[in-house]
Amino acid sequence: MANSDSDLFLDTRPTLEEIRSWGKSFDKLMRSPSGRKAFREFLRCEYSEENILFWLACEELKKETNPEAIEEKARFIYEDYISILSPKEVSLDSRVREIVNRNMVEPTPHTFDEAQLQIYTLMHRDSYPRFINSSQFKTLAQIPDGVSASGSTAESPSN
Repeated sequence: MANSDSDLFLDTRPTLEEIRSWGKSFDKLMRSPSGRKAFREFLRCEYSEENILFWLACEELKKETNPEAIEEKARFIYEDYISILSPKEVSLDSRVREIVNRNMVEPTPHTFDEAQLQIYTLMHRDSYPRFINSSQFKTLAQIPDGVSASGSTAESPSN
């Protein structure tokens, strides 16, 4: 667990403008290494870190060219995130599970594309709205309490 913002970004600190752009676009968040790191910290607190870990593992698999390494990485991904025996199992519908099982007969860098898209969509629809409205994100983006990540002010009761 990060103690402060500076602990979260040991490599390069994103600009405030970049951080705020994450609140406007899930794609921008996921394209940014710092954004993915901050989102992963948030998902860890929500007990759904396996979603981004699966997504990242699929991204790594897509870069692989060695057939033996592709097969080995695909098996690890399957055992870690698809197998019903895994404590890090991601939530996939039966149609996508069936596609993955067929693809595992001869794994390729794109074996998990359907599953990865389903998990990306799940994170976008489910976790991302909570992330951009979380105190963690608002602190990073220096957004005052009572203001949404999109910049609109929340209705506050008048005194």
